[in-house]
Amino acid sequence: MKHNILIFNMTWTEYSARTSGGSTPVLLPVGALEQHGPHLPMNCDTLIPGAVCQQVAGRIDALVAPPLSYGYKSQPRSGGGNHFPGTTSLDGNTLVMMTRDIIKEFARHGVRKVAVVVGHTENLMFTIEGCDLALRDLRSQGIRDLRIVHMGYWEFSSEQTLRKVFPDGFPSWNLEHAGVMETSIMLHLHPNLVQFDKVPLHPPADFPPYDIYPVEPHRIPSSGALSSAKTATADKGRLMLDEYIETISMALIDEFGAESFSRPDKQEQTL
Repeated sequence: MKHNILIFNMTWTEYSARTSGGSTPVLLPVGALEQHGPHLPMNCDTLIPGAVCQQVAGRIDALVAPPLSYGYKSQPRSGGGNHFPGTTSLDGNTLVMMTRDIIKEFARHGVRKVAVVVGHTENLMFTIEGCDLALRDLRSQGIRDLRIVHMGYWEFSSEQTLRKVFPDGFPSWNLEHAGVMETSIMLHLHPNLVQFDKVPLHPPADFPPYDIYPVEPHRIPSSGALSSAKTATADKGRLMLDEYIETISMALIDEFGAESFSRPDKQEQTL
């Protein structure tokens, strides 16, 4: 029997029944509202980890929390910078406190297994701090059995897959902002949201190995994309997404206890 996996679609009684006892993991996607070039919507960093979480949850009998849809300030060398219209960002302390408070609330509900799945590079250290502060606060309340897995979903890309997706060489994850990976996955998940005819054709951005503040926009490609997505395809997106779902599912089974879940190859995906 398939369960409802989206917390915001559940009644409180359904949620309570699923979370009582602490065996059901909760997956928290953390994204951003950030420009992704002239060809992708600004919510890529929320849509992609949200899809990963939903498909993983369908495999391991987990729940998916409503995503955090705003992230830390876009940085020039990984997101183009915070000066682009539409990019709507949080101060670091705000993201830390939101992450901390949400995790503490999950623990209050009885949840004891949480996965924070980040879709925006700039969020990583702030969500780590939120996890750390939540655990510290919960220990002071006598709750010591909460386990958190924190990840950036893209880090589950294998070298074999990267060679298939980038036969001419992988530029780096930072320069992949609005590039082949994100565009390919969006072509697979939401082709109606991709304006492929507007993909920039300029070469990858060339940044020095340091940052300059205040940001100097003339150093950043005016398109907002840090490399071209001209070789993106839906097939590449499916290949990468399937790998993320498979390897993240297995990682959570390993970290949260295999006895609690069905193996991915025995559980039908739900979306």
